[in-house]
Amino acid sequence: MVINGMTIALLSLAVFRLARLLVFDTIMAPLRSLFHEEKEEKDADGNIETYIVIKGTGVRAFIGELLSCYWCTGVWCAGFLILCQAFIPEAAQWLILLLAIAGLAGIIETLVSKWLQE
Repeated sequence: MVINGMTIALLSLAVFRLARLLVFDTIMAPLRSLFHEEKEEKDADGNIETYIVIKGTGVRAFIGELLSCYWCTGVWCAGFLILCQAFIPEAAQWLILLLAIAGLAGIIETLVSKWLQE
């Protein structure tokens, strides 16, 4: 595997998208609910605050902690994609490309939405 600027850019966008998918996207809520529960409470000012309660102990708690931390999940996603690239490069290149394109599309959508709101 050649590490160059394009590889780093594609992997970075792919890790960004995969980590967001696991930690924030609604489609993955059923998976996250196996490891932690989101609780909502009103604070003194009437604002709703959401916090996470980790379920279980051992490996289950570890995964719950992992899925509640975007930075932690990002590191594991990077490791996963790098290992895929090393051991199954043909399949990994397509997965990385798909995630990178989706990640860039998400960034563009956010920028356009903010621009249109101004």
